[in-house]
Amino acid sequence: MSTNSLPPRPARIAVSGVLAIAIGGLIAAVLWAIFDAATEPSSASRVDIPHLLRMTAIQAGLTTALSLAVGTALAWALNRLRFPGRDLVVGLFAAAIVTPGMVVAFGLLSIWGRNGWINQTSEALFGFSLGNPAFGLSGILLAHVILDGAFAARILLARLDSIPATRLKVGQSLALSATQRFALIDWPAMRSSLPGLGAIIFLLAFTSFPIVLLLGGGPANQTLEVAIYSAVRLDFDLVGAVRLALTQIAVCAVVILLASASTPVVSVHGRSVAPSWRDAVPARALQWIILLLATVGFALPLLSVLIDGIASGFGRVLAQPTFWWALGTSLLIGSASAFLTLLLALALTLGRAASGAKPVRILLGTPSFAYLAVPAVVLSLGFFLIVRNLGVAPAQAAPVVVIIANSLLALPFAVATLGPPLDAMVRARGKLIRSLGLSGWQQFRKVEYPLLGKDIGLMLALAFCFSLGDLGVIALFGTQDFQTLPLMMFRALGAYRSNDAAAIAAILLIGTILAFVGLPRLFERIAHASR
Repeated sequence: MSTNSLPPRPARIAVSGVLAIAIGGLIAAVLWAIFDAATEPSSASRVDIPHLLRMTAIQAGLTTALSLAVGTALAWALNRLRFPGRDLVVGLFAAAIVTPGMVVAFGLLSIWGRNGWINQTSEALFGFSLGNPAFGLSGILLAHVILDGAFAARILLARLDSIPATRLKVGQSLALSATQRFALIDWPAMRSSLPGLGAIIFLLAFTSFPIVLLLGGGPANQTLEVAIYSAVRLDFDLVGAVRLALTQIAVCAVVILLASASTPVVSVHGRSVAPSWRDAVPARALQWIILLLATVGFALPLLSVLIDGIASGFGRVLAQPTFWWALGTSLLIGSASAFLTLLLALALTLGRAASGAKPVRILLGTPSFAYLAVPAVVLSLGFFLIVRNLGVAPAQAAPVVVIIANSLLALPFAVATLGPPLDAMVRARGKLIRSLGLSGWQQFRKVEYPLLGKDIGLMLALAFCFSLGDLGVIALFGTQDFQTLPLMMFRALGAYRSNDAAAIAAILLIGTILAFVGLPRLFERIAHASR
């Protein structure tokens, strides 16, 4: 990016630099608290780190391989097929990134659990049960592949849509079959994104918390993230929790370093282009089979959550004062986290876009991705240790800690959403802005904000939905007087109040869908009205 085309914005760069240093300092404080606790003399810990590391790596590795395979097949099918309601189906898969994992896990229990739809149907028709395949490694993999496979499909679909029309015309003129086209045109377009995408999916699965907590089925399938929670919350084994956290940080850091050489994965939320040629009948039949299986596999758990929630009746849950407190807490925490994320992301991306120096851009961008190396439960453990060292009761610090932690968790996705359009805007209009002599505020109000409306709405939706469905942060800081809907749902499941849990899961799902669909459209209209 040429520095002569950029209007001078030293204030933006300075604010962005201060925030980057502050975020880096906060993460450093979290890591220091964890390292410091690791040196404290105490009784021997009982955690079996080799077993937990092996089980976590196995499920994350299997999740990554299966999700990439499912995502590739689904992207291929979606790229070829056109039908009424296709945009809705593509949007359904795009929503996988914000769908609460515990809602999907609960949906799988409703279908495949001991008293689920499949077993009830099997007993009614054949007189025997199929057991409980929703628990254990099979259930964990199924839940992860439902979410991560859909996420991979949306990213890879964008890569297929970006294939130049000239290349497709050449392939069509050569009368390539569906197999030949995939090998010569489609696969090269997707291949460069697979390492980076695989690293993201591996990290998401490696640091998964609610899915493993609900579907793990016991210590045999416990992962590092769940073991950290158990060590702190159940056993108060801080030394064991710290050792687990250090192990998880080390593995995540290695994966990030390996993935840094890969092609970055860009956030995509546009419409898919129309295909220029149709495949033969056998290939189209296979595409329809893949699409139907994937759609049913993704939508059925969500549909079961809505059906079970409505069937169980919302009256009992709505009559509980604790529900309204939890709902209000969730909305306040989600709104505050989303607003804080917006401020942080805007400050970091505006400062980064204003600089043409690559080292400065790297310095301003790196701290925002700290969550990839310090996941939710590890971040919560660090905050827990800091609060303890300061002599503050965790219950008193809980609201502030949860808001900050949720903002840090959403920040990588927020920066990935706002950064590319801001960079493109400066490249395209930098000279014009410079020649008009616009101030920084005028540039934001007249140029950047009107064009960023939908992206800001999308970023707020992502941050709000992440916070609304989060269990990892609140799990360590939640109390009877301070709980969110996910924590209330988890406690209802632990107390065998499945009807209450079903109603809360349905409310969480409806709230997530409304926020993810409505906020981008709302902010796009507001931005257009301000032009």
